[in-house]
Amino acid sequence: MKTSRLEWRVGLFVLVGLILIALLLLGFSKGMTFFHSNYRILLRSQNVSGLKVRAGVLMSGVQVGTVTDLKLAPDGKSAIITLGIYNQYRIHKDAQFIIEQSGFLGDQYVAILPTANQGDVFHNGDVAEAEVPFNLLQALQKVNGFVQHIDQTAQRLDDSIADVRRLVLNETTLTNLATMVGNFRLVSERALKTVDNIDSMVAANAPSIAVSASNLLFFSEEINQFAGALSNVLSTNAPQVTAAVKHIESSTAALEGIMAEMQAGKGLAGNLLKNRQLAADVSQIANNLSITTSNLNRLGLWGILWQHKPAGTSTNSLTPAKVPLTTPKTPFE
Repeated sequence: MKTSRLEWRVGLFVLVGLILIALLLLGFSKGMTFFHSNYRILLRSQNVSGLKVRAGVLMSGVQVGTVTDLKLAPDGKSAIITLGIYNQYRIHKDAQFIIEQSGFLGDQYVAILPTANQGDVFHNGDVAEAEVPFNLLQALQKVNGFVQHIDQTAQRLDDSIADVRRLVLNETTLTNLATMVGNFRLVSERALKTVDNIDSMVAANAPSIAVSASNLLFFSEEINQFAGALSNVLSTNAPQVTAAVKHIESSTAALEGIMAEMQAGKGLAGNLLKNRQLAADVSQIANNLSITTSNLNRLGLWGILWQHKPAGTSTNSLTPAKVPLTTPKTPFE
């Protein structure tokens, strides 16, 4: 009798212990307890990012449910996360769902960020969209690639600096640069001396420069007065000037007509230009006139027309003298 009672007590103690252990396991695993009823929200996300079943669902840091299921969506491009939300919490549809991580190496959980809490609330079986979670591995890969790019850029910069040192900052270039700087300094000194000399010259010849400037000013005033007087003369004698210009135009037209007639062979001048025989005759006449004029200058008119009679003739009668005409000699004969 005593043995049966002891066995019954031991069995009861083991059963209570198992129940307590199950309750502790449910509590530590953040699973659903038998004391909370819930409704489901289907959360669609591109990546679950290490989220596990029985992970917590927190809103403003307070656990409002757990993750009850994870499965692939029918389209095969996203995942469906089933959230078990306690019935005592109502979540509005304008809330944001984000998969976050507790600490640097902590567990993943679903964070609900309420906004204005306006509009309808989620009911059992409603679907919501989750933001793409932060993927630390992808971020590290991008950072690694960025570091590699920086390393390559630094290497290229080092190569460029080496090229600059080899091609630009060599001894010959530095010597030429120093020479150029020295030449530039010398040119600057000469320029300063030239400026000083110009200043001295200007200071020494300031009266002459002032007189020249005043003379130039006076000359410009005279030119202005002359221009004004000329303008007055032209404005006063505009009709006469216009008439003179017209006379010049008519004279020019008449001269052009004469030249045209000469070119056409009209008139004496035109015949002289076009008729060679007539031109030769005129040239002969001019030659004869030249000879006659020369004889007149040498013998005189009476010496040419009359001469003394020979012996035995009457002294009262005069006969024309026959004096041979000579052709005048040119200065070159």
